[in-house]
Amino acid sequence: MEERVWHKSYARGVPASVDYQKITLHGALEKTAQTFPDTVALIMMGKKITYRELDLLVNRFAGALAGLGVKKGDKVALLLPNMPQVVIASYAAFKLGAVVVMNNPLYTERELEYQLNDSDSKVAICMDLLVPRVLKLKGKTGIEQVVACHIRDYLPFPKKQLFPLVKKKMHRKTAPHEGVHDFLDLIKKYPPKPPDVAVAFDDLAALLYTGGTTGRSKGVLLTHANCSICVQQLRAWIPDVEEGRDSMLGTFPIFHTAGFTTGMNTCIYRGLTLILIPRPEPGTVLEMTRKYRPTWFPCVPTIFVGVLGHPDFPGTDFSCVKGCVSGAAPLAVDTIRQWKAEVGADIVECYGLTETSTLSHANPWGGKTKPGSVGVPIPDTDCRIVDVETGTRDMGPGEPGEIIIKGPQVTSGYYKKPDETAEALRDGWLYTGDIGYMDEEGYFFIVDRKKDMIIAGGYNIYPREIDEILFEHPKIQEACAVGIPDPYRGETVKAFIVLQPGERLTGEEVMSYCREKLAAYKVPKLVEFMDELPKSAIGKVLRKELRKMEQERISRKNG
Repeated sequence: MEERVWHKSYARGVPASVDYQKITLHGALEKTAQTFPDTVALIMMGKKITYRELDLLVNRFAGALAGLGVKKGDKVALLLPNMPQVVIASYAAFKLGAVVVMNNPLYTERELEYQLNDSDSKVAICMDLLVPRVLKLKGKTGIEQVVACHIRDYLPFPKKQLFPLVKKKMHRKTAPHEGVHDFLDLIKKYPPKPPDVAVAFDDLAALLYTGGTTGRSKGVLLTHANCSICVQQLRAWIPDVEEGRDSMLGTFPIFHTAGFTTGMNTCIYRGLTLILIPRPEPGTVLEMTRKYRPTWFPCVPTIFVGVLGHPDFPGTDFSCVKGCVSGAAPLAVDTIRQWKAEVGADIVECYGLTETSTLSHANPWGGKTKPGSVGVPIPDTDCRIVDVETGTRDMGPGEPGEIIIKGPQVTSGYYKKPDETAEALRDGWLYTGDIGYMDEEGYFFIVDRKKDMIIAGGYNIYPREIDEILFEHPKIQEACAVGIPDPYRGETVKAFIVLQPGERLTGEEVMSYCREKLAAYKVPKLVEFMDELPKSAIGKVLRKELRKMEQERISRKNG
């Protein structure tokens, strides 16, 4: 690609363009299994699966899926947390040319019904606890076969020893029902010789759904090329990973784009050990760090904050960690500084979307980083800041506008949604809906979501700016500003705040603090203290849920 200002900020040896290996996702597993057969691929609560074993399991389950009628192009829905079955099932589907459809296992019946129908899913692979929910939807969706997975299937100790760790009901055999199959029974039944299916580099690999922050979620079309290229871009960005030796903490859910690409696919492509954590919490993250000594530490901001404040933090040795990566939500500058001071490792902030196969920007690994910046575009990725109104006029350095992106990792669109595709993809550019600016050196800074913008008294207010100011207060652990209806100003700013343990603060003190750092029209007019903020499965604070909560309060008051 043409030279850009940000290429000067790349770390030494990182190319502006990459010569990509045209290898499918399952092709990468086959290659890694040959290169590092005895390297541990997955760890789950003590159970270790090598790459040789993983390749064998994938081949067996691919045969099982074919036996259930799955063919090239069919959609296979997964409702699983981070456990070996989600990796095995994904790569088995890839091998058949099928398309994996990732679903959050915490979805309500209504959310799940929509996504199963929208994706045209034919088979559902889920936790045993979710089988009754999926069966209720069989008649309302295209699901024909259900595969039940048990957490006990890949644990290294006898069943009777599991009960202190997990609930008993998770270990009951799935009740016989037509069209319901046991995952491990299928693995045992089929030999490791699946049908030989021709799968092209540009074939569809996955439908990953957006979070639905602006309405119904959309299935993002990701090909083997999109996913494989994104992994190879990341490989070029961080070249000093020891392939076949290093390990990664699996905190990002695999059903989310960050866990799908940065976790599962990256580890398999590079022969890393993925330490699966079904439910990431600060205490668990610290325990897994002490036990398995991960070299790579990717987490969302809430995990970094929680780990720093956890009582087990001082007793945990982080000398094993080579690098820490943060994404999916803004990370307070103070958290970055505290982590560096106490752990000794930098946190590299990244940026991307489901539509970019998870990654488009990152602070240079081994190069110049800027706290508060999401970094610069990665190799072969172009980026512009354009005006919010028309999306056609380029903004100057420091001027905020909408971020638009072009690159080989960018989706071709949304499944069965031509209008939304046409709106998001224009002349080869992905319009992200994120507001940001670029500085003179080509580093990008996120201001806010376009649709999160608050308009109060005619002023445009970006709530993330307010969040950042609140993050800096020593007594505040988490904060989120939202716009709520106001009869006079149109909208007004309200701040929802979680205090640090043992701290006290009043609403007036918060507003007084903000007056010193923000223009008067940006200062929150209302403050509410909460025990915790609503978060997505990956740990991102859900601003839309806070707005919804306020709207419901107003409706009840007026109704």
